[in-house]
Amino acid sequence: MRNFVKIGAGIDTAPTLLAIARQPGLWNRHTERTATEGSPHADVSDIWLRYNDIKPYRKSGDMSGFNEPHDAVWYPEWYALPQLRPIVFGLMARVEGTRLGGVMITKIPAGGRVLPHVDDNWHVHHYNTKLYVVLQSNPQCWNRVEDERVVMAPGDIWYFDNTKEHEVVNEGDTDRMTLIVCIRCEK
Repeated sequence: MRNFVKIGAGIDTAPTLLAIARQPGLWNRHTERTATEGSPHADVSDIWLRYNDIKPYRKSGDMSGFNEPHDAVWYPEWYALPQLRPIVFGLMARVEGTRLGGVMITKIPAGGRVLPHVDDNWHVHHYNTKLYVVLQSNPQCWNRVEDERVVMAPGDIWYFDNTKEHEVVNEGDTDRMTLIVCIRCEK
């Protein structure tokens, strides 16, 4: 495969799934990514854990500049899910990351999808290693980058280049949940 690299397997996702199930109010506190008109992520629910500090942008009512260069901060949702700490920091060590960027959990419902798109902004290029930790999935959920497709199993960790056209389609009858961790690695 040219576009996907499986870098790990066997993550125990049960503690994280239980913690999320016990706190359903964590979903969609931040909808700037999913509610924007024309967003490829319109079917998705998110739990934002780390990114640019959103408070000053919300206070001003002006989101321009939100995706420009910044130092990422932890969101309150991170502190509600301590089960993620060994996973996230373990990934930093595993890929020899030098800086941690955005971290979020996404959920694609049964029958939902992330439409084909290319990510192209400062964050994507600065944090050049995007990792998926599959928390929950099903055999009918697939990821595509360019002309390659892969089915990711729960507990797997995958790297892919999100500056290429990609999409996710959940044709199954259960939600697909993925922890996304963006890390800067020096080449």
